[in-house]
Amino acid sequence: MYLIFRCDCGRVLYGKEGVATRKCVCGKSLKVKLRRIFKKVETAEDASNAVREMQEEIYGGTGFITADKL
Repeated sequence: MYLIFRCDCGRVLYGKEGVATRKCVCGKSLKVKLRRIFKKVETAEDASNAVREMQEEIYGGTGFITADKL
């Protein structure tokens, strides 16, 4: 079972159930049991897809664009 939660920086993360801490790419270490759990999924692939969908809802598309189109 995998748990979907958010860091204080806003990034959506997942961690395996029973894991005490998870480190975000922003550098903050999070205690998983103190975080608000948004979803629970069975497999790592489902967790990855759930994180991707939540990130798209929050920030829009996840596609990269080139600098000349900014």
